[in-house]
Amino acid sequence: MHELAVTEDILRVACEEAEKNNATKVTDIHLTIGKLSSIVDDSVQFYWDTISQGTLCEGATLHFNRPPAILQCRQCGAGYELEDILSPCPDCGSLDLQVVSGEEMQIDEIEIIKEE
Repeated sequence: MHELAVTEDILRVACEEAEKNNATKVTDIHLTIGKLSSIVDDSVQFYWDTISQGTLCEGATLHFNRPPAILQCRQCGAGYELEDILSPCPDCGSLDLQVVSGEEMQIDEIEIIKEE
């Protein structure tokens, strides 16, 4: 259900930026949402299709970039991509790990059509 709040924030930011730039329409929104964020693309898209109706963003295409979860071992320094579940360092077996990437959640780009 937290996807609704996230989608509302995306819509708010996109509409505000479009209005600041005298846009007549938002056509595309590029998002980066890391794999560890627990945000489900299909849920965001579902809410987007509903709540964007009647706004400058109606019909805009959402593009999802899903960077992988990268962890680094604090014991031996090894870095590795997390597949599905939390697993120990493949080099030394330690669980003293730091998240390097995969928690991102941001709007990278908003494409608009401007008034002439």
